[in-house]
Amino acid sequence: MTAYILVYRETPVRDAAGMAEYSRLNRANAVDWQERYGIAPLAVYGQVEALEGTAPDGVVILRFPSLEQARAWYDSPAYREALALRVGAADWRVVLVEGLG
Repeated sequence: MTAYILVYRETPVRDAAGMAEYSRLNRANAVDWQERYGIAPLAVYGQVEALEGTAPDGVVILRFPSLEQARAWYDSPAYREALALRVGAADWRVVLVEGLG
């Protein structure tokens, strides 16, 4: 069943260099991650409009073929290396959501 990871950046970036390196690592691994985990970016820091509540500073939406593949990507050594850079660069909320089909 399809799964989604939603990443909400709740504050402006505090560490631009860390975010730049995080982005570089993600771009370097993108093809491998698409092949290995079926990851498909659907939204990456586009314009955000809050219809209810407070708008986050940025949003990323990633689609995966299954919850298992989403979790495998998130827990992979390559993503964990990049994640260490992201977590200190701003405040985040990340959720894994099962899709409908």
